[in-house]
Amino acid sequence: MKVRAVLFDCDGVLVDSESQGFALMQEELAAYGLPLSLEALETSFVGGTIEDVATRARDRGARLPEDWVEQFYAKLYQRLGEGTDLIPGIADLLDRLDAAGIVYGVGSNGRTAKMEVTLGQHPDIRARFEGRMFSGQELGCPKPDPGLYLHVARALKTDPAQCVVIEDSPTGARGAQAAGIRCLGYAPHGTHAALEAAGATLFTDMAQVPGLIGLD
Repeated sequence: MKVRAVLFDCDGVLVDSESQGFALMQEELAAYGLPLSLEALETSFVGGTIEDVATRARDRGARLPEDWVEQFYAKLYQRLGEGTDLIPGIADLLDRLDAAGIVYGVGSNGRTAKMEVTLGQHPDIRARFEGRMFSGQELGCPKPDPGLYLHVARALKTDPAQCVVIEDSPTGARGAQAAGIRCLGYAPHGTHAALEAAGATLFTDMAQVPGLIGLD
């Protein structure tokens, strides 16, 4: 079936914010008694909400204060606000989608405020998503709940069967699969076994997306 809408994750797909977020998380958890490698962090926490991180970290012995989530967000927004790049090729991909009449939106587990901090640094890109950015956390259906991507599809007035999701986390890929939406998994380093196991078709460069959705 012809693709009529592309549903983007935000962190790690539109903006290169994952490394900054994980570096801060590593510092914070270590400070509260849970030292972890970046690899262990990504394996345990990628794709969830910060609230999920707090719960899991406490279960593993981290002595986080009650207001840690809000403290973390404040520090994260400050760090991301100092400079967050776009994922290479995103602007060109949006140009291709516009030219083909394919609509697009964002479904993120992050808060809307976080998307404004990161995408807001790129006003031309941010403007393209006006009215089409949605937070699973704020809607009460964070990934892997299928509700987030189904909500984005409805907002774009597109049948889920005619949508494609672009994700970089197994959690998001499972959400797409549960919603009955095909998922492309962005794996810039070439391999991502967990993402592939979650049902995503892997690709390494945003320039590949037009071919994967039938535009080339």
